[in-house]
Amino acid sequence: MRYRFDGHVLDLDRRELRRGDEAVAVEPQVFDLLVYLLDNRERVIGKDELIATVWGGRIVSDSTLASRINAARKAVGDSGESQRLIRTYARRGVRFVGDVLDASAASAPPAPGVPQPEAPPQAPLPPHQRGKPCVAVLPFVNLGGDPEQDYFSDGITEDIITELSRNRSLVVIARNSTFAFRGNGGDVRRIGRDLGADYIVEGSVRRLGPNLRITVQLAETEGGQQLWAERYDRGLQDIFDVQDDITRTIVARIDPEVGIAEQQRSTRKPRQAFDAWDFFRLGTKLFYKATAEDNREAQRLFRQAIALDPELAQAYGFLSYAIVLSMIYFDVDPDETKLGEAVAIGRKAVELDDRDAQNRFMYGRALLAHGDYDDAIAELEAAVALNPSLAVVYCGLGDSLAYEGRVGEAIPHFEAAIALSPHDPLRWAFMSYRALAHLFAREFDEAAAWAQKATRVPNCHFWAFAHRVAALGHLSRKAELEAAVAELLRVKPDFSQAFARERLFYVKDPQQLAVYVDGLGKAGVPRGT
Repeated sequence: MRYRFDGHVLDLDRRELRRGDEAVAVEPQVFDLLVYLLDNRERVIGKDELIATVWGGRIVSDSTLASRINAARKAVGDSGESQRLIRTYARRGVRFVGDVLDASAASAPPAPGVPQPEAPPQAPLPPHQRGKPCVAVLPFVNLGGDPEQDYFSDGITEDIITELSRNRSLVVIARNSTFAFRGNGGDVRRIGRDLGADYIVEGSVRRLGPNLRITVQLAETEGGQQLWAERYDRGLQDIFDVQDDITRTIVARIDPEVGIAEQQRSTRKPRQAFDAWDFFRLGTKLFYKATAEDNREAQRLFRQAIALDPELAQAYGFLSYAIVLSMIYFDVDPDETKLGEAVAIGRKAVELDDRDAQNRFMYGRALLAHGDYDDAIAELEAAVALNPSLAVVYCGLGDSLAYEGRVGEAIPHFEAAIALSPHDPLRWAFMSYRALAHLFAREFDEAAAWAQKATRVPNCHFWAFAHRVAALGHLSRKAELEAAVAELLRVKPDFSQAFARERLFYVKDPQQLAVYVDGLGKAGVPRGT
């Protein structure tokens, strides 16, 4: 078998590399590396797979691996700067991207009757061959026709790359790689293969007099399906503020869309082929549902992901919060030991990756449930600073401030969460926690209105129905109250004042809890035992 590319011939039978008429000296291990990259040139090869196949699973340092890749590049006239033939994909691996002119020039067929050696068994693929989803943001197209305006469309693109990179659940391809595809729109499947990306973000910018129109779409590269598209119209009074606003809004929408797509992809995959990331993603799908059974199964899947990959920080974060929610929303009695476990697991998530805003958020929620209010606010403020485009962290911070009686400071955080991610699977919580804050401030009309909005979101938990009843109990709306109580008892038949006292154990101010339970009593909710 011979491979021909870029003036080179790599002869597998002779184990020889030639450039024109000259033989190129290649170390045996570098030769094997080149062969493996050429054999698998249709995909990106990860570090673990290279070590498992080329090095036979032996322990290899990152510097050794990098030096062998550089040696392979040098042997074929390539370099780390140009990467014409062997391209590195950030945090993904490497791929042979050069044109192979003749990959099928086989040696002479074996003589009849001569036994041939069996092919060596293929090394098993290592865990995490797929790993975290990879997103590429292509340069936004300037539709205005004026090259002088390219700076703005490029700025939007660069800002989206920067903001998406704050999300530790994604691998985001660097600007230099994606900007090489300027003007090369077309089949996202081909672009995805070339870049090693699972998802492509692309868009356009057009100036319309004093206004600006930006369109953006997200597509998955496996089948080329568009997942989400949106159009934004803004005035140009302050162009840099507009750029920041658009960027944060777009990034906040991309994150949950990719998350949902990853959950669906994991659902389609056979369980026997699951790796740690698949178990984690399937767990997040159940995490957002509304039953105790889903919560228990989500915890089991997160623990399974951790068993496969003890370094998977996100699995610890979600497990921590799932334990907390089991005591607030579901059928697990509040328990100091379980709360301590949730805090310890949340702390482990942050220790593994303290730059992950989602981890800091979930650790903050565990701290709050444990009664560590100051530490909880500090973690949630850190989460907002780490990723200002992550809607859920604003909700968590707003909720924590409300328990401190700082409702005036809390409300803008709920508004930010809802504005950033109006279609978030947790948007019912943004509205429900806002309702609770208004209720604590004795703003009962506002509390009832926001709780009502929350109850109309799919998978909304029963607490939003309870918040609505508690608020209406302080108001003179008999007909509306009767309907609200009936709806609450339909979704949570055993709800009572005693249950509310028990499950709202994390409310810091006894007067806030008294206002809540008093509203339930005025509404006619049973006392319970």
